[in-house]
Amino acid sequence: MIKVTEIAFTGYPVTDMPRARAFYEGILGLKPGISYEHEGKHWIEYDIAGAALGITNMVPHWAPSRTGPSVALEVADFEAAIATLRAAEVKFLVEPSASPVCHMAVVADPDGNSVCIHHRDQHAH
Repeated sequence: MIKVTEIAFTGYPVTDMPRARAFYEGILGLKPGISYEHEGKHWIEYDIAGAALGITNMVPHWAPSRTGPSVALEVADFEAAIATLRAAEVKFLVEPSASPVCHMAVVADPDGNSVCIHHRDQHAH
């Protein structure tokens, strides 16, 4: 039997690394951790509470997609996060909504990959 101990990373393919970094670092405020460059191609990891989100342009056949996997980023202040994304004119794929347990919205990174902005209702079980 396989025993999974953690998620090593979630990875997103990107086509323009400076543009992607402006989104992930400039708009989302993520801090780069592990970074690797080889022959003009890059792998950048952002550590988020013990998990890693990686962006890369190293794999030629791995294409961005809004219908592929998506990471959900938990935010401390949902309304402030939404206001920041709107001010930066980020494209919303799913407008902000609420459920009995959370608030969420889905935005597109510059390559069209889906990124969920999420805030758990602290009173939900």
